[in-house]
Amino acid sequence: MDMQTKPSRPHWYELYLQPCVAELLGTALFVFIGCLSVLKDSKDTGLLQPALVHGLALGPIITIMEGI
Repeated sequence: MDMQTKPSRPHWYELYLQPCVAELLGTALFVFIGCLSVLKDSKDTGLLQPALVHGLALGPIITIMEGI
């Protein structure tokens, strides 16, 4: 007997709520880290420090949130 079972549908939490929470958390971390980099701005770095912080913050945030 070959009985095929239907694959179960993902829970509503995984479909709707989890991606929204991940987007909110990722955006909040990105903005928070960027704002902290501007607060500790020294005269020698100019616009380089905030640009580097924003650019380098994207890597870990994307890596952490990619599964969601």
